[in-house]
Amino acid sequence: MAQATQEFGDWPLKRLMTEVCGSGHKSADDLTRAQATEAFERILADEPDPTTLGAFWLANRWKRNTPEELGAYVDAMCERVEYAEPDADPVDCGANYDGKGRTAILGVAAGVVAAAAGTPVVVHSGDRVPTQKQDAYKHVLDELGVHTELTPADSADMVDETGFGFYYQPAFNPAIDDLFDRRDQMGVRTFVNTIETLANPAGASVHLGSFYHLAFAKKVVDTFVESEFHDLDRVLMFQGMEGYDDVRPGYTKVAEWDADGGDADGAAAGSEAASFTDFEIETAEYGMDLEEEDLAVDDVAAESAEITEAVLTGERDGPFADAVAVNAALRIYAREDVDSIEAGLDAAREVIDDGSAHDVLEALREF
Repeated sequence: MAQATQEFGDWPLKRLMTEVCGSGHKSADDLTRAQATEAFERILADEPDPTTLGAFWLANRWKRNTPEELGAYVDAMCERVEYAEPDADPVDCGANYDGKGRTAILGVAAGVVAAAAGTPVVVHSGDRVPTQKQDAYKHVLDELGVHTELTPADSADMVDETGFGFYYQPAFNPAIDDLFDRRDQMGVRTFVNTIETLANPAGASVHLGSFYHLAFAKKVVDTFVESEFHDLDRVLMFQGMEGYDDVRPGYTKVAEWDADGGDADGAAAGSEAASFTDFEIETAEYGMDLEEEDLAVDDVAAESAEITEAVLTGERDGPFADAVAVNAALRIYAREDVDSIEAGLDAAREVIDDGSAHDVLEALREF
């Protein structure tokens, strides 16, 4: 609940709605950084009336948030996140927390394979987060017998001991978890669904995420640039199945950005800098004959766990094994532990074949 002694500025959400962002998607103005910061601080303090909060979230949705606004929301959130950085510098995988409902979650298997190949990986999620409340990383790991309701410090130790780490949202980001009921009443996604994936609880220097349209990848990069909290070196994003961080079979657009590759005069940064590039990959070019329907499942959590086990033990080949390998390759490539996706595929297949990947899974179970 709101603290009686907490002080705010001059911009309660009702005033922001009336004077700035509430006039409709064509005439609404964007919030300044200061306004956005105050707005989210009020929200996290449970200060706004529920009706006003819902209207504000919806107004942000219809007008579409700018990177400056999102950067302010991210920073207000990050001030309340409990960070625990492992000694390793992992790839931060920011999958949508509200999960998948039609296709297998491949990120656990892919992350374990990448870890076995020498690329530490961190994943994070909540538990049935609005709006979809579908299966996410936590549920696959639970099915595999891996402890998930860990403190952030334990999650960091998991990374250092096994190469793969899971961070649980209620433990490291309780301020966002406290918004669950309000978000649930909305019935539609809000900007919270975006910023929670950018929390980066392990303080990683590389972010891996997904997008439906390239414009969203550009917005995420620009949000990281606008953030005063985050200082990333690199972002890799691709078109993911169901908006998740599992690359689509067939044709996929990939976006890549490096922080140290901006213009020499400093005039361009983020998605406008020369270091932001996009390219296409075709899974068929890697000898993979698979379509998205080949990766469909009925029980996402249980079947994803079964598939993970079978692929890592070498007992399953075909579409699922290929999909795990290419997703692992992208994680290895994201951290620049290889110089091409093809080299990442070779590394992924090697650790599956020699049993190293399954050893990581067993280490996770023992943690």
